[in-house]
Amino acid sequence: MNSIQEMESSNSENTSFNSIGISNTTNTAMSVSNLPPPSSTTPSRYENQKRRDWNTFGQYLKNHRPPLSLSRCSGAHVLEFLRYLDQFGKTKVHTPICPFYGHPNPPAPCPCPLRQAWGSLDALIGRLRAAFEENGGKPEANPFGARAVRLYLREVRDLQSKARGISYEKKKRKRPPQQQIQALPLPLPLPMPPPPGAT
Repeated sequence: MNSIQEMESSNSENTSFNSIGISNTTNTAMSVSNLPPPSSTTPSRYENQKRRDWNTFGQYLKNHRPPLSLSRCSGAHVLEFLRYLDQFGKTKVHTPICPFYGHPNPPAPCPCPLRQAWGSLDALIGRLRAAFEENGGKPEANPFGARAVRLYLREVRDLQSKARGISYEKKKRKRPPQQQIQALPLPLPLPMPPPPGAT
């Protein structure tokens, strides 16, 4: 039995996801015990976040109506999950009718909705995509790498960059300006003193 199937049948961990409003007292769909065993060193911040995201997505599938198994999860379900997370976002995204639409630093508050920032969603999908494959999922069946998910992320990026007046284009790293060494005129050679005895 592979890891994905084990996750779906796991009834072990009691976990709370208060940060996004999901709570569970029994039978999480995906257990931390199915993640690779921790190394002798403490897990990195990235690994800890990836584990939390993986458990959160598993809880979302379990609470889905009807409940979903990971093997039946598609890119469409990932999109539902991302839209669900928007309610917990902290990034103000201005609507086209807002007077601050396109202004990176609005001078006053407005009633525009809070959303998940594009960068947060992009990083989340990256972690979930890696976790899926680490837990026995096949790369070609990875719902987090679906074309619909990539298109959605691009659409969110474009919409937020216009609404918030922030360019998300990759900025080329500026190289420090090289100091130009100005060519100084070389000193003229000093005349040779006349040899001794010359008049």
